[in-house]
Amino acid sequence: MNSNTFLKTFRKKNNLGYFVVIVIPFVTFLLGLTVGYHQAKYDLLISPNGDQNDSSLSQEMIVPPRSGVDLSLFWKVWDILDTSYIDTSKLDTQQMVYGAIKGMVSSLSDPYTLFMNPKETEDFRNSLSGDLQGIGAELSIKDGHLVVVSPLKNSPAEQAGIKPGDIIYKINGVLTTNMSLTDAVSRIRGPKGTTVSLVILRANNNNPLELTISRQDIKVPSVSWEMKANTIAYISINQFGDDTTKEFSNAVNEILLKKPKGVILDLRFNGGGYLDGAVDIVSEFIDSGVVTTVKKRTEAGKENAEVQKVNGHARLGKLPLVVLINEGSASASEIVAGAIQDYKRGTLIGTKSFGKGTVQELQPLSDGSSLRITIAKWFTPNNKNIDQTGIVPDIVVSTSDADEQNKKDPQLDKAISFLQDQLK
Repeated sequence: MNSNTFLKTFRKKNNLGYFVVIVIPFVTFLLGLTVGYHQAKYDLLISPNGDQNDSSLSQEMIVPPRSGVDLSLFWKVWDILDTSYIDTSKLDTQQMVYGAIKGMVSSLSDPYTLFMNPKETEDFRNSLSGDLQGIGAELSIKDGHLVVVSPLKNSPAEQAGIKPGDIIYKINGVLTTNMSLTDAVSRIRGPKGTTVSLVILRANNNNPLELTISRQDIKVPSVSWEMKANTIAYISINQFGDDTTKEFSNAVNEILLKKPKGVILDLRFNGGGYLDGAVDIVSEFIDSGVVTTVKKRTEAGKENAEVQKVNGHARLGKLPLVVLINEGSASASEIVAGAIQDYKRGTLIGTKSFGKGTVQELQPLSDGSSLRITIAKWFTPNNKNIDQTGIVPDIVVSTSDADEQNKKDPQLDKAISFLQDQLK
């Protein structure tokens, strides 16, 4: 299928509601976080459970199969390759093991459950700490396509004009159809100063876009803030990473010295991150109550619900609040926005969020590789799961290409005027 035919199909599907159209954040990759160059930071992460396995990879491979599982076919194919494949230089047993594991994981057709080799795992952890190298775009797989969740702020991807909802059709001339997220990320990232060529398909655009982007070192501060109109504190959270809670707490300390009369919390382009970070942020605005309920399955196959509550120290709990969201707001961002909306604590302004209602856990493995696995679904205080549907803001305000070209921000302008009207 050529790009023009694909684009027509894409538009048709979009009209049927199969795709999220973006008007405007690490897997990513934050790879969960983020693709800055990678992932899709879109992952809502919690700390891994259980102890690490200290056995070697080879020891893990000879563990007897689970009852009822016949692995003889696997080993038959392995033996055939080992004895008959013509190019013995390609018979790298370590890579064959990784490939087998990735194939098994991909059979689940869950874009958020991924096996990562040691290098991919290291990149993923770096992205969570805010240190990235690449183009700065959060990616995910949606309906079988490599989709941009959002470009990171001030990143090469944003400067090149990449938008949330864009489909990356080709990377350096290679079609991304059926390409795994980790494979796509590995092709997009690279040394600082080198370039990557992308072919982009975008809804409402007649022709594919061909972009050549220079890779750069990317620093992603979690939190930034400033005063707007003298009395309104504007706080932007770019991701829910390792330092977000600390950075946000420090920002609140400084903001309170300014004696603000209202607050704007900007979660646009924030693809997510750690679950506990989302709970900590909500706790600064709401004195009591449930932030989210995380529903897992037990070993017996039953449902186990874990309730996450605020910590009871809402320093910004009395100030009028607006939360900005868009199609680049996902996962942990949606937990915050969903709680604020359900409690009617503030007003959501912008466009519908991405719609990621699942939770991932990062399981480290003995050789430095890891498994990021979907282990739960999360629900808002009113018991809504927003997966695939997103959160609709209370006041819908879109942005256009002309707004962006002219450096205008109608969503932020609306938030400021809305609060000013409330403060009269």
